[in-house]
Amino acid sequence: MLGAGLGTRLRPLTDSLPKPLVPVFNKPLLTFAFDHLIASGVERFVVNTHHRPEAYARILGEKNGRAEYRGRPVFFRHEPVLLETGGGIKNAQDLIGDSDFVSYNGDVLAAFPLSPLLATHAGSGNIATLALRSSGAERRVQFDSASGRITDLRGTIGGRTEPAFLFTGVAVFSPEIFRHIEKGAIVSVIPVLAELVRRGAPVGGVLVDSGSWFDIGNPQAYLAVHRTIAAGGAAFDYLRSDWIPRVSPNAEVSGSAKLEGCSCVGSGARIEAGAVLRDTVVWSGARVGAGTTLENAVVSPDWIFQVGGEEKP
Repeated sequence: MLGAGLGTRLRPLTDSLPKPLVPVFNKPLLTFAFDHLIASGVERFVVNTHHRPEAYARILGEKNGRAEYRGRPVFFRHEPVLLETGGGIKNAQDLIGDSDFVSYNGDVLAAFPLSPLLATHAGSGNIATLALRSSGAERRVQFDSASGRITDLRGTIGGRTEPAFLFTGVAVFSPEIFRHIEKGAIVSVIPVLAELVRRGAPVGGVLVDSGSWFDIGNPQAYLAVHRTIAAGGAAFDYLRSDWIPRVSPNAEVSGSAKLEGCSCVGSGARIEAGAVLRDTVVWSGARVGAGTTLENAVVSPDWIFQVGGEEKP
């Protein structure tokens, strides 16, 4: 799991939490990826960290570089210096081992089927197989469906042509990838893959247009995901149908408070008398005072962020 980014675009939401731990309906984003992978047979996880690493201990129970999630081991590799995606993968080589592995970006929320990706990669001889979608704003991958090969990434080889595809941030790698990343290098995995494609090495792709996929890149996208899920616009087949805790059992919500739209309230939060929340996400431990009206906002114990507006103390 690639979790070491700074989450700059998602600030101030990531001032106190690394992006993979930002909650979606009170569920840490990273755990969606865990559940998605468990449903496809993955039994152990490796997470790289950089920004606010202490939060993993508080939320996931990390201790001495290890935690458990649903009985599966989770190993953590901290990066004092941010190594980017390629360097992060190389830095965790000893924890990943010498088998094929799935790389899953920590800012992705997805519910598309993983079986086509895993099945295509198995026995293909590919160094990497990328999960692609044919729609989305960041369509910068060229893919030949006849051969199943990636032919260009971000126009670094032959320039953009149509159709172009979006890389979902989910891929399967062969351990061969470690040979192509220098230890200690600060490098994204994309130029590494582009160089392999340029040299004719087998880098493949699979279209996964069914199911949901969200890039939670900024506060607007974060709140939009809550709206979509609340409206029934995204299904997560790998979760129980009643997984959405709109109000945590450990939250205190006044009987005269109103929660509308996609509003949700985290553990230990307090919503006082007469408060009105419309499409507002209240994080664990936060407080909304009596008579307060909030709309399109995210509330933490330290700030209120009006999506599309300014941060408030």
